[in-house]
Amino acid sequence: MKIPFGAITITPLAKQLAMEALESGRVSSGQLVRRFEQRFAELVGASEAVAVSSGTDAVVLALACLYERGAQRGDEVILPALSFVATGNAVLQAGFTPVFVDVRRETLNIDPSRIERAITPRTRAILPVHLMGKPADMDAIMAIARRHELAVIEDAAEAHGAKYKGRNVGAIGDLAAFSLYVAHIITSIEGGIVTTNDAELAGVLRSLRSHGRACKCDVCVVNTGSGECRRRFEHGTDIRFVFERVGFSAKMNELEAAVGLGSLEIYDAIVTKRHANLLAMMDVVTSFGPLLQTFREEPHEFLGPHALPVLVGADAPFTRDDLVLHLVSKGVDTRNLFASMPTQCAGFAYLGHRWGEFSEAEYVGDKGFHVGVHQEIEPEHIDYFRDVLATFMKERA
Repeated sequence: MKIPFGAITITPLAKQLAMEALESGRVSSGQLVRRFEQRFAELVGASEAVAVSSGTDAVVLALACLYERGAQRGDEVILPALSFVATGNAVLQAGFTPVFVDVRRETLNIDPSRIERAITPRTRAILPVHLMGKPADMDAIMAIARRHELAVIEDAAEAHGAKYKGRNVGAIGDLAAFSLYVAHIITSIEGGIVTTNDAELAGVLRSLRSHGRACKCDVCVVNTGSGECRRRFEHGTDIRFVFERVGFSAKMNELEAAVGLGSLEIYDAIVTKRHANLLAMMDVVTSFGPLLQTFREEPHEFLGPHALPVLVGADAPFTRDDLVLHLVSKGVDTRNLFASMPTQCAGFAYLGHRWGEFSEAEYVGDKGFHVGVHQEIEPEHIDYFRDVLATFMKERA
């Protein structure tokens, strides 16, 4: 039996919309992108959503909005030491200095008790990551941010569907960045999207994704072909060639939006199926405790069912890689559970951090992996997953 890590469902609606876009000849960002943005904003409960070319770009552009509020290049952004490396890369790409804070092993998320000691006069934002769809402790984070007048940008790349104390992840901070990568619950194959309740920042995001140009209307008729732009020459020159800020090239195209709209059509069914798979597979892992561990769903939250994280216990007589090799040999695909960016990712070595500064993140980087919980996994796959783990435990533990 094979259990692949991810699966994508491309719906008949997605195929229809993609074909219509191809036949129309309008395949760059246009009406489908705007429709996808509106639907995504409604789903999250935010007033605005701005689609971009990747989840990483979503984080970069959300961070770049800080310049509109007085930030300077080189200012600091606080983020967890443990995340997919894109989070740290995005801080650097946006022109800021990453300040890493260790995580709590049981949640995989930033430890709020460590945040305030990392704040300096140059701190401009906190960037919590809802890793593996587990909501960060947003009440504590928002309270710290308010005390120190900092922005909060949620990295919700993996947190589609997650809820924290009755609120949707992605509608709690000032901005939130989602990935729409192929393995995620809502996908446009590649792509990302930023949500916010600040109309001004939404306009800035639309400018940023198109080289910083002055065109930032929520519906740009130049792109959609829906009419002549009234603002195009209102300043005596073509507004499309007026650049208000340093920007990026990060637009979503119509074909990606078509796939995203199809994904939204079946969103509820996919979340329900994946959440059930996640809970069942969490039970499998905890049955092998303490040699294997995972997080849990607390009463105040709903886990976004992105994937199942697994940690090998400290006293286990085998390594993470031993177990991963066994799983892969039996057809169960896996991914390592990321790493401590400042001490386990060579690209950040120039910051001068030393091994042991982020012991919890480093533990996860050494001991953690994750497996899929996607919509094509059925009860027989979960039973097989249990049997494969049981065989390994019998032989090695």
